Amino acid sequence: MPLYVEIVAPDTNAFRGEATSFRAPGTEGSFEVLLNHAPMIAVTGVGPVTITTTTGEKVEFATSGGFVEVLGNRVIMLTESAEPVDEIDLERAKKAEERARDRIRESQSPEERAEAEAAFERARNRARLAMGRVGAGR
Repeated sequence: MPLYVEIVAPDTNAFRGEATSFRAPGTEGSFEVLLNHAPMIAVTGVGPVTITTTTGEKVEFATSGGFVEVLGNRVIMLTESAEPVDEIDLERAKKAEERARDRIRESQSPEERAEAEAAFERARNRARLAMGRVGAGR
């Protein structure tokens, strides 16, 4: 019996299916869930999520924080966003990164700066993952 993985974002069910592993960016460091993992709840940050399906295919998502629950070989991730890496437009991601960088420079308050830095981190994650995809010849 494999893992059953579900990734849910406000606008989509990004992934549902069987897998042999699930890797996510925990706020205390990346973690991997394999078959018969102990029950847990974890907070995730901005970063890549990689699922290895039962056919051996690696499916990657750019995510931006949320929660993961592991219980009885079932992994449920609730996240703010989950974008399949294969669908990221590199040029658009780079432009978003530059806009966020400008917002950091122009921020007038600690709150504005924190929002801009979070946007920069999300944009940078998307660009980095898209660049890795191009570099891998996929």
